[in-house]
Amino acid sequence: MLRLYDTLTKTVQEIEPITPNFVKMYTCGPTVYRDAHIGNLRSYLLADWIKRSLIFQGVSVLHVKNITDVGHMRQEVLELGGDKIIAAALAEGKTPAQIAQFYTDRFLSDESKMNILPVDVLPKATDHIDEMLEIIERLMANGLAYEVQGNIYFEVDKFGDYGKLSGNIGEAELLEAVRVEADPLKKDPRDFTLWKKAETGRDLKWPSKWGDGFPGWHIECSAMSLKYLDQTFDIHTGGVDNIFPHHEGEIAQSEGFTGNQVVGVWTHGQHLLADGVKMSKSMGNSFILDDIENEGIDPLAFRYLCLTAKYRSRLNFTFNSLKASQRGLARLRNYVWQWNLETQGEKTQTDHITDDWNNRFLDKINDDLDMPGALALTWELVGANIAPIQKLCILRNFDQVLALDLDRIDRGPDLPQELANLDKNRNDLRQTLSFQQSDTLRNQIGEAGWIVHDTKSGSRIRPKTAWEKREEQWHSFSSSVEVPSFIDEESTKDISIAIVACNYMDDVKRCIESALARCENMAAEVVVVDNGSRDGTGQWLEQLSLTDSRIRVIHTDHVLGEGAAKSILLKQCLGQTIVMLDTSVEISGDIYTPIEALLNKEDTGVVGPFGLRTDDFHHFHDGEGESGEMDAMQAYCFAFRRIRLKAVGLPRETFRFYRNLDLDYSFQFKDNGFKVIADADLPVTLHEHRVWTSLAEGERDELSKKNYGRFLDKWGERSDLLTNSVPHSH
Repeated sequence: MLRLYDTLTKTVQEIEPITPNFVKMYTCGPTVYRDAHIGNLRSYLLADWIKRSLIFQGVSVLHVKNITDVGHMRQEVLELGGDKIIAAALAEGKTPAQIAQFYTDRFLSDESKMNILPVDVLPKATDHIDEMLEIIERLMANGLAYEVQGNIYFEVDKFGDYGKLSGNIGEAELLEAVRVEADPLKKDPRDFTLWKKAETGRDLKWPSKWGDGFPGWHIECSAMSLKYLDQTFDIHTGGVDNIFPHHEGEIAQSEGFTGNQVVGVWTHGQHLLADGVKMSKSMGNSFILDDIENEGIDPLAFRYLCLTAKYRSRLNFTFNSLKASQRGLARLRNYVWQWNLETQGEKTQTDHITDDWNNRFLDKINDDLDMPGALALTWELVGANIAPIQKLCILRNFDQVLALDLDRIDRGPDLPQELANLDKNRNDLRQTLSFQQSDTLRNQIGEAGWIVHDTKSGSRIRPKTAWEKREEQWHSFSSSVEVPSFIDEESTKDISIAIVACNYMDDVKRCIESALARCENMAAEVVVVDNGSRDGTGQWLEQLSLTDSRIRVIHTDHVLGEGAAKSILLKQCLGQTIVMLDTSVEISGDIYTPIEALLNKEDTGVVGPFGLRTDDFHHFHDGEGESGEMDAMQAYCFAFRRIRLKAVGLPRETFRFYRNLDLDYSFQFKDNGFKVIADADLPVTLHEHRVWTSLAEGERDELSKKNYGRFLDKWGERSDLLTNSVPHSH
């Protein structure tokens, strides 16, 4: 029987169904006010593999997954522009319910593309307000909750087992873990909200005996799990970020309501990292399934990638690892296609060999859902010395759990007649062992955008995917680590004009053309990082580089964080002087001569037109057209000697959003004894900064504050680095 790690007991437990051969399972579902990112989807894959593993061994499963369509969609946040997409939908007259349904449909579509089995019950929070109110009333009657001015709170101190799931059992630990603003109405900061009084003007509200309000976050899962799975059920799944406070609160509510332990086994999936950091919207690395499909990659390649790590281990997502998974998935499907050709007319058979392989597979999945082991066994099967018909039979059984559509042949559109004729001639040549000539025809088919898969049993031709076509045009990098560094090499140019481009092609053109127009009498290069552009910017840059040898382009396969993109840029520059320009900038005169003059001073580190000053780190204001020494330089135009990189280093890649990265990098120079000098007369014109204006006000504030926090954490005590500093020790 399946064994899973139980977060509550901290041990691997065998699933012992309350009802024999029948498992009841609850999964915390999506909050439907934006798309689920692929980190969320990894949690839903965990539940799917649990469900498929149970069904594989003859166990029936009743699976419930909730839809959170209340609570998080706070009207005050929307009115402040906290989410531009939802704000736009509200402006179009769409109701919160319509918006929630739109994202629910998107979520279900994503799950379908990922081969996640549909659940048996998909309840919405807004349809279960009465059940939530019933639980709240009993909790109050049981002395576990209290009311203050129309708000109902769960009294943590009255539930002795609070903290048993997360391990946050001490008062100090709980206070540290509760990361919310202080609510003066609570008896204890650890208490959590069951029912919130509706503020004036709120649309999402319901009547209650305490007045109009709306439910807290945790109560909805208690209400829906208890309604559809009864007062005890077998498995509860979610991500590790649900453990505290969500599932801790759910245990307190559900057990406080029923008087008994409700969940048999709590199972949680670890985080999906992206480029080594936790995936989240605030980090700017919250990839959704569309981002994968836009690369021309099969969504099931992501399912394959998730098979390569145990669910209790963090998995680092990169587009390189995703492409490797795409290739692995394609290889498996090609083997199935080959075996199908070789076994046409043969009947599928089951014998002791297939039984042995199926038992080995069952041992893997039952061992705390060892999906990497199951995948390794699949590849062992591919190379096994058994008949192809047996391999097909076994692999089809495995795929009931893996769910990679291994029997699927992606035929794509019909092969054009001209290419079909080439392929016939190519096969005729192969039959006569004229391989050199047949390879010539194969290359012609490839140049037309198709890929030929040959085996001794036949051939198949499919169209190249979008990512394969891009890889043929140019190599693209997935991270800064992959890009070679020239920092220790001698300078071969006078000036490197360094630009990070991400869409907005007209802005990129204007910036590059204006910068090149002013450096005709010097050895200059333009180094551009095409940071995952999807509007034709990459293609335009490639064409430009073919006609102008001064242009070098480095492509990334997705949008990297600003710190990583700038690190790539600086690693690749070969000019004695580096002038970093933002694409919102237009050069209207000679900036290079005055920059060179200022950088000739030994103590000058950074030069630019837009300096910043501060007295106390809490507010940086521009130099108001003044020249001279500054505390930081804005990144619109940021110039320095390339040799300084050896001492100063590269920008910090934790800054995924651009805002305040220029402050941080300026202080890296200052920390190495270099001054930041502004020349307000440099002929630089600023245009609309589209990265900034494309964001909602709430998103700007959130991303900027996080970056400012990173800056302060490192430099906030270094007042000795300020222009008007008072010397002190640190």
